[in-house]
Amino acid sequence: MSGRFQEDPMPEWEAHMDRTLYAIPPVHHFPVHQPPRFPGLTRVEMASGDLRSLAAVAAAVTVAMSYVRFAARRLRPGLPRLAAFLPVIAVLPFLPLAFRALHPRAISGFFLAWMAEFKLLLLASGRGPLHPSLPLHAFVAVATFPVRVRDTRPKSGPGSSGLGPVTAAVMAALLAAIVSLYRHEARMNHYLLHALYCAHVYLALELVLAAAAAAARALLGLDLEPQFDRPYLSASLRDFWGRRWNLSVPALLRQCVFRPVRARLGGGRGAAAAGVLAAFLVSGIMHEAMFYYITLRPPTGEAAAFFALHGLCAVAEGWWAAHAGWPRPPRLLATPLTLAFVAVTGFWLFFPPITRPGADKQVIAESEAMVAFVRDAAGWALAAARSVLSGRS
Repeated sequence: MSGRFQEDPMPEWEAHMDRTLYAIPPVHHFPVHQPPRFPGLTRVEMASGDLRSLAAVAAAVTVAMSYVRFAARRLRPGLPRLAAFLPVIAVLPFLPLAFRALHPRAISGFFLAWMAEFKLLLLASGRGPLHPSLPLHAFVAVATFPVRVRDTRPKSGPGSSGLGPVTAAVMAALLAAIVSLYRHEARMNHYLLHALYCAHVYLALELVLAAAAAAARALLGLDLEPQFDRPYLSASLRDFWGRRWNLSVPALLRQCVFRPVRARLGGGRGAAAAGVLAAFLVSGIMHEAMFYYITLRPPTGEAAAFFALHGLCAVAEGWWAAHAGWPRPPRLLATPLTLAFVAVTGFWLFFPPITRPGADKQVIAESEAMVAFVRDAAGWALAAARSVLSGRS
């Protein structure tokens, strides 16, 4: 052996990120947000930078929500309370930009720029899940995440938060399998790749929120709001968007958009249809903002068009369903038709703003690195356990 110092081999996940993370096409035209491409920059350095950003963002959110709770305790609902909240409402959308990696930037954008903003608007009017009487830790958690104060009453039906261990293990295995298939994306059919993206989004959200539910229950005594209810069984667009997919969003849109619009127009079937359209349009605008956190590019309007189209179709579904004697497809036919409509319109309008600038490549690179990291960590833990057991024998 030569006298030179022999370094340990680089872990697979770090080597993969060094090979791929900075080789992907740039996802925006704003160099100020691009991760520096210094020759010595490693995935560890990037992760440590995002960990520092996470600490800074968490501290900023805690201070901001403490101020909101203080102001809400002293001001009655209405314009004075809203005016007091405006500095926080103005600052929250900028906090996710502190992250370099796409995943924490997009997730924090959803939590802070969408959910927290809408909850603060509801609190300003004296409605919604927030109340200044909540303890500070619970107030911050409920304001920022899709969690709620635990209901100690016995539950009589579905809606318990979290996944069972077997279901979570199966979903994790499916997600790892999907990520492993991305290495063959150059040979994949375009629509097959987009179908994998759909499954990836669903499985990743389910697993992330299940982990959040476990942490909320164990550390804060809170429950996660139900997020999904088997969306693959949806028999209509109204069923998919209103009762099965990402349920914390329609719950907020009902309170912030649908009910005020319906009440302003005097109630009735026409007012309800206008409320549905308004809710879908607001959802489209917020998705344009979420896509900015993913791509760091200006809005294209395609996400807004996607949700406007689905809003119009949902209103048409409701109009058809209001006629009792009109025919309806059986569930065995309605479910695949619904899922096909969501997929086809998603391929047309929803995914292109993400795939066009190459943001999907960054998602794939980060996902592959995470799978490799988990695999390396599991191997290390297994080797450590074997070493301990062999030492005892």
